[in-house]
Order: sequence, then C-alpha cells, then structure tokens
Amino acid sequence: MIPSHLIGALSALALLAPASAYAAAAPVAPPAPAPARPGNFFADLPKGGDLHNHLSGAVTTEFLIELAAGDGLCITTDTTTAVPPPCGPGTRPAADAVTDAAFRQQVIRAWSMQDFPADGNGHDHFFATFGKFGEVTWRHPGRMLAEVANSAARQNQFYLETMISPASGPARELADRAGYDADLDRMHDKLVADGLDAVVRQARVDADATDAEFRTSAHCDTPQPDAACSLPYRWISQVARAGTPQRVFTQMALGMRLAERDPRFVAVNLVQPEDDPVALRDYRLHMRMLNYLKTQYPKAHITLHAGELVPGLVKPEDLTFHIREAAQTGRAERIGHGVSVLHEDRWESLMRYMAERRIAVEVPFHSNEQILRVSGDAHPFAAYRRHGVPVVLATDDPGVSRIDITDEYRRAAEMYGLGYPELKDLARASLEHSFLPGRGLWNRDLRTGYRPTGACAREQQGAERPGERCARFLSASPKAQVEWRQEAAFRLFEADHARSTRPGSH
Repeated sequence: MIPSHLIGALSALALLAPASAYAAAAPVAPPAPAPARPGNFFADLPKGGDLHNHLSGAVTTEFLIELAAGDGLCITTDTTTAVPPPCGPGTRPAADAVTDAAFRQQVIRAWSMQDFPADGNGHDHFFATFGKFGEVTWRHPGRMLAEVANSAARQNQFYLETMISPASGPARELADRAGYDADLDRMHDKLVADGLDAVVRQARVDADATDAEFRTSAHCDTPQPDAACSLPYRWISQVARAGTPQRVFTQMALGMRLAERDPRFVAVNLVQPEDDPVALRDYRLHMRMLNYLKTQYPKAHITLHAGELVPGLVKPEDLTFHIREAAQTGRAERIGHGVSVLHEDRWESLMRYMAERRIAVEVPFHSNEQILRVSGDAHPFAAYRRHGVPVVLATDDPGVSRIDITDEYRRAAEMYGLGYPELKDLARASLEHSFLPGRGLWNRDLRTGYRPTGACAREQQGAERPGERCARFLSASPKAQVEWRQEAAFRLFEADHARSTRPGSH
C-alpha cells in the first residue's frame, strides 16, 4: 500500500528513468494512491520485492473461481478439479461456485490451504492444489499477473519476479523429438539443430500476449492506471524436475537461452516436490545439467528450490547434500526454502560458503509451515542470519497459502523478535538480491548492515532530487532505480511511524 503522500516523492524518480530501463515490463510512473490504513505498521512498511513467487499459485482462489466461471469451465464433484466444458455427469459449472456459497467454500478448501487441519498432510494437499485448478491458470496469465502485481503494489512492494513455464508444449515436443543424450554438449547441439530457437520465439510471442493482456487488465494505458502498472516485473522460467531427463534439460536450455535473449526473462528454477522419486533420483544429474548450461549461457541467472525437505519426508542421506549441490554444482545464486540446511554434511562450512558468495535464501514462512510443519525455533531462519547468509522474505504461493507478503514480515517480527532496522534490511536485501540488471545502491556489512556505495553514496537515500552524478548512475541501473524508490518510501514511512521505527521497537 502506498499512501497518497508518497506519490510526490516517488514521482521524482520517474523523471530519471528511461522507458527502456524496465524492458517493457511496466512504466515507471508511480501508482495511483490507495486508501491508507492509518497506523498499520506492517501494511505501510515498504517491503522490497517478492523474488520467490509462482504465478499460478499466487492469485487468490476467489479470482481463480471468477476466471473459471468466465471461461465456462466445469468442476468435478468428486475431486473438485476444473475441467473443460461441457459439464457432464459428475461435474458442476464453475459458475455455481459464484452463486452457491457451500459449493464455493468446497472449491476454496480444495484449491487452497483454507481451513486445512493442523494435523493433516499439508505437503500432499498443498501440491495437489495445482492440478485441481491447472485448467484455469494457463488461459489468462496476463489477468493473473495484473491481480498479483496489484496486490504487491498495494502492500508497498516495488518489484516482482514470478515463475511461469514458457512455451511448455513446444518445449515438451522438442525434448521428446530430440531424446536424451548423456553427453550434454552433444544434446545441447541437437536441441539447437532441432528447433530450440523456434521454441524461444514462441515463448517471446506468448510473453508479448501476456504483457498486452496485463496492460489491458490493469488499465495501464488509461488516465487511471492500476497500481500494478508501476511495478517492474520479470519472469523466471520453471523447470519441472519430475520429468524425463530430456524434458528437464530442454526446459533448462530454453529458460537460460531466453534469459540471454529477452530481458523480461532473467533466470531458471526447478519446481515440483523436491521429494518426488524422480527428482530425488536425478538430483545430482540436474545440478550437472545446470553447471554445463551455465557455461553456454553465462549471463542467465539460476535460483533453485533446494532443501525443501525435513526428516521423515525422505531418507536421511537425502538431507545431507541438496543445498550444497545446488550452490556449488548447480551454481545457484539464490536458494529457495533451504529448510534442511542444518542436516547437511558440514553445514557450517556450507553457510560460510553461501555468506562469502552472497547466495541468498528465499524464506516463505507460511508455506514452509504448511508443507513441512517447520516454524519458529525449528526453522533455520535465525541460523542463516547468525552466519551472515543473506535472507529475503517471499510469499511462494500466497493464493494457495491464503496469505500476503505483509503476513511474512509480521511473522519475522513476532516470531524472531526483529525490530524495524532488521525488517528494513530484509526489504533492502530483497531488491539487492533481485535479478534486475545494474549495480545496486548498497554494500552489505555483516556488522553494520546496508551502507550506501558508489555514485549515490553521498546522497540522502531516497531524496526527491539526486545530484547529477547520482542521477546518471540511477538512469543506467534499473536495480538502483527501484531501490531509490524504496528509500523515498522509507523516509516518509519513518515520518509517519516515528515511534515504531526507533531502535528496539517494531
């Protein structure tokens, strides 16, 4: 949420940034003001960016029902799964979930963690939701993006990286046509020869259509654009880790080739349950694939789900190496979840490695608790921080979890006793470790936190008018531009919440 009195301060930055800085993702003009809730510390707090976000799981279940009804889809009465029309025996029109309150609640509980019992199998229910509403989500990615981006902007976030599966059908066809070759260099050559660039072109055409649908849905080209229109976003290409080796490798190659050819795409990530039998069997193979492809696409970024495991979910030996393999062999620049780190062999040396190389951990508290039943002292959040590993808060699948980023910041404060300076650094970290291009504003010192560096080091962070040298720096760095906007928001937030932002308070 961006209170109305922030708008003037943020407008100044818009004058600095060329339209190309956001690479067709969104304009830089500030969003229209949203009604503020006076005195709501966590709602008003500037909260950086969301770097671990799955688009299909990020939209609210209510919005999915609205989309399903609008498309005339049906929902099975036994498994509560969305299916194409016509609605035959054993199904009901999705539109019934709009008008029938009892059916609506049934769908919401099936498609999310709403009212899920604490002693239930949250892991299986969580991952099963995606198959139940999957027929809905592929049809309107731009509308879903507008919904998610609006939510982020209303909560005073400044950037979004969200995961999708680009050109999944053509990629699957290419993989099956090419087959698998254990010689990864030869396999990559075969993919290129058999049409990888055609799949890249299709992914870019699809992204153009998504951008257009987003702009229409968010009213970006009207006199009253939604807040989403000012939120820069980037795509992370998902790789389905439970697939065949040829499909996994092809999706990786597609995602990394896209990241070097289209600035809207920045990275690849492995998705699906890490404890899936195929994902476990091929884990080290997948890391070797990424290691090889990084030599072919050095500018592409890698962020990996790793350590989304607990004892009892997998064999003890599977808890001992996943995060290290992701960081060292898979060359991950960020780790998603990282819950099992204290079970890793030589975990302290692993944390030193991550701290020295600034490999950040993406922490979604609520999904970790819902899927793995890990929270509080059982969560390694505090251990990562003690060892100097960068940590960023994220939502994962906020629609499925029934939460938002404000809930994650509130939980960090209440569960771990963090004050305003620590929360502020978490917000800064989420932008500093984003895959936006350009240098950031900060040097991170383990003892003193974030300190300004570079051309804007002498500036008052977030000032309405940076000096000439700083302005040139900002104009060349999309990352620094977004960070500067957040600093302006921090200054005004601190004026509104003077008592709450004093040291030792939150």
